[in-house]
Amino acid sequence: MKLLITFICIISIEIAKQHCVVSAWSQGGSTITSTRATIQHQRKSEPTSSSLFSSTQSNDEDDITINSNNGELERLKKEEQRLSSLLDSIRQQKLAVLRSRPLSIGIVGFGRFGQFIAQSFTKYGNVVGTSRTNYTDVASEMGVKYSLTLESFVLDEDLDVIVLATSIVSFKDTVLEIVPLLEKKMQLKGAGSYPLIVDVASVKEHPRNILLDLLPEECDILCTHPMFGPDSAKNGWRGQTFVYEKTRINKVILDQDFEGQEHQLDTSEEHVEGMDRMERFLSIWEEEGCNMIPMACSDHDSYSANSQFITHLVGRILGIQGLKATPIDTTGFQSVLRLIETTNADSFDLFYGLYKYNRNSGYTIGRLRGALDDVVGALLQRDGVVGVFDGGNRKSDDDAK
Repeated sequence: MKLLITFICIISIEIAKQHCVVSAWSQGGSTITSTRATIQHQRKSEPTSSSLFSSTQSNDEDDITINSNNGELERLKKEEQRLSSLLDSIRQQKLAVLRSRPLSIGIVGFGRFGQFIAQSFTKYGNVVGTSRTNYTDVASEMGVKYSLTLESFVLDEDLDVIVLATSIVSFKDTVLEIVPLLEKKMQLKGAGSYPLIVDVASVKEHPRNILLDLLPEECDILCTHPMFGPDSAKNGWRGQTFVYEKTRINKVILDQDFEGQEHQLDTSEEHVEGMDRMERFLSIWEEEGCNMIPMACSDHDSYSANSQFITHLVGRILGIQGLKATPIDTTGFQSVLRLIETTNADSFDLFYGLYKYNRNSGYTIGRLRGALDDVVGALLQRDGVVGVFDGGNRKSDDDAK
């Protein structure tokens, strides 16, 4: 009998303890626990010992989850700071390497865009410019050496990189002029004197094919498209898009389907040096804050026809309409006027080159015409008009009678 009474007392004490635990958690401010305890109380005013033990187990699991998250945000913030510091340290090391071996960069075509990129290049190396027009005074003001002839530019300057910043229309002629000079330089100074050749044209397959077909195979080739210019990036290059294709290094045309594996193609000293030179040039754009996008030239032209070319096409079309600001302009119309201004500020040669030398541009024009017909046709149909839109002289079926 005494043993039975003792057992009952122990059970009663344990039930009281569990009830106190639930009550204490509820008063502690845990929303999840408090809500759950309230619901359980409403469902059964006199809970059994098994329901209390179940509730306690559930609350224990919630408490473990909450406690396991305590301090996690602080830990992640510290890790973020550590990685940020590491990234900053690596960038400083890259910059130190870049400046310890400054590139000598030549720019063929020292017009508006050539001058634009030269200003940033001077921060990282020696810059030499040349063009058909004499820009000696302009070059001198920005700390750039200027060569009056293409021959002296190629033969007399010890250039690591030559950037072809001519128009797309004159690109092939420029390459044809420079090739015999490069060959002559090789005869005078050896094969190692060949510079890295870089194009910055707005289309990519056309200049890529020209460079591969005409340049000596010893010339490394980097095809690039800075998708910005003096107007759109007048406040700096940060955040601007820079597309590039590492086309050829040490006589090897790189497979663009394996961007991440191209370094494994060759481990010779010549290949390593060529890759280093290419990476140092790309690092200039990266250090200036560009969004670096490796991309095959064919893919670039496919995308560009439906982005850059159509932008210029629409801007030119709207520009011909003579649209002007009005006292009641919406923000949308103001954006249209900015589009007209920026696209028409570029030369017509650029616009023509986007059309002529990108095989995808013709399809873009056709689709735009079709889309215009579809939209206007929908308007005429809604208006009860039969036939083709005739300069605003709309006639309905009733009018036709």
